[in-house]
Amino acid sequence: MRRLAGVDEAGRGPLAGPVVAAAVILTPEQRRVLVGMGLDDSKRLSPAKRNKLFNVMDDLGVCWKAQAASPALIDSINILEATLWAMKACVRGLRPEAEFVVVDGNQVIRGIPVRQKALPRADSLVPAVAAASVIAKVLRDRVMERLACRFPEYGFEIHKGYPTAAHREALKRLGPCEIHRISFCRRILS
Repeated sequence: MRRLAGVDEAGRGPLAGPVVAAAVILTPEQRRVLVGMGLDDSKRLSPAKRNKLFNVMDDLGVCWKAQAASPALIDSINILEATLWAMKACVRGLRPEAEFVVVDGNQVIRGIPVRQKALPRADSLVPAVAAASVIAKVLRDRVMERLACRFPEYGFEIHKGYPTAAHREALKRLGPCEIHRISFCRRILS
């Protein structure tokens, strides 16, 4: 059986913080345990369930790699390119190396010497991609909770940088801070 890596991201839509990508390789036994626990697309799981799955993956020794792309990189090269950059770094960092990659979405990762397939909704269809979705989301949420301590007036611990009404209001009142994606905030601030 070839080593299939699932790749997904969290945080493409927020106004602040990084986009985080993850790549995961599951053994058949790890896949069985995680699917039995309800592994699914991270957006369909509660924060408590995501954290539990993340901890179980750690206990099971799941092979994974994650990479964040900063707001500055996102502003510099755009969100799609920053996401693909982070995904590429994840796949290249996997040990053992992947023999086949399934990417959630409609874009393959350029510049990796591994056969791959882009599959929309793969995070609901392929357990390794769902696991990558959970890892990316848990790690990104943890980053945003830590950043909330540095920038308490924005409420990042609540909305994680997504464009909620409260976040848009804080942005209008306070202006952007150093972790905002300026290219994303221009519409709100103009």
